[in-house]
Amino acid sequence: MFKDKIETFWSKNYKFIMFIPVLLLVISLGIIGTKLVKTGAPFNKDVTLRGGIAATIYTDKEFSEDQIKSALGVEATIKKLGDVTTSKQLGFIIEVSDLTENQLRDIIKNKLNIDIDNKNFSIEVTTPKLSQAFFKQLMYAIIFAFILMGLSVFIAFRTPIPSIAVIAAAFMDITITLAVIDLLNLPMSTAGVVAFLLIIGYSVDTDILLTNYSIKKKDGKLFDRMFHSMKTGLTMTACAAVVMLTGLFLSNSFVIKEMFLIIFIALIVDVITTYLTNAGILWMYCKKKNIQ
Repeated sequence: MFKDKIETFWSKNYKFIMFIPVLLLVISLGIIGTKLVKTGAPFNKDVTLRGGIAATIYTDKEFSEDQIKSALGVEATIKKLGDVTTSKQLGFIIEVSDLTENQLRDIIKNKLNIDIDNKNFSIEVTTPKLSQAFFKQLMYAIIFAFILMGLSVFIAFRTPIPSIAVIAAAFMDITITLAVIDLLNLPMSTAGVVAFLLIIGYSVDTDILLTNYSIKKKDGKLFDRMFHSMKTGLTMTACAAVVMLTGLFLSNSFVIKEMFLIIFIALIVDVITTYLTNAGILWMYCKKKNIQ
């Protein structure tokens, strides 16, 4: 049977397999560390986190990103607005930190030749001080949430090694996902940081399910219980991934797209960390404790 082949392969190779996510973690820490040294931050920040202007312009005129950046003359992030059903461009969003509001208005009117008014133009200004305060508060929220998650896991299982395995898997999910975002060179907003808060919840549910079936359930063999947990966990992950992909392709909101992309990447990473590293740690722990 297929399950018997997986069990045989797992029993022989789990010590090697469980170090694959650990290797990814080491590489990810290197990527994040390099980003931190070069930019002073572990990821690229958009205007909501570094301060600047976000201007939304609705127009029938079509421009390439290079044309808009050339007109601006400074570093900027350009996001195009489009209709999902017709794929028609509706306008674009300019995010820039090195121009004032009046300078940006002049460039749009004189260099891009777009007549702007209150109906087709809106602007949001975030000061560097305010954005820095947002960033600090969000970082504190993630750290606090991670600590509470760790306490909850320890209270639930009251056993150090399985609890540490769950917490380690959540840490790997966050770290590897952040490294992927850095590799994609995507700027992150406050919504993106909030998505990492959600990752903590998404990551620990499959780990807790696996741990619960491994050390608390007594029906059947250890591998059968872990395999049953994996099928349930993968079903949960697949359903969540489909929702994330639907939002990515059908939504016009950049906030939703950013959050769903980050969570989708984390879901894929969680499958690797849960069923390779966490499962390997639990397998060794159960064998040592004679939990069959």
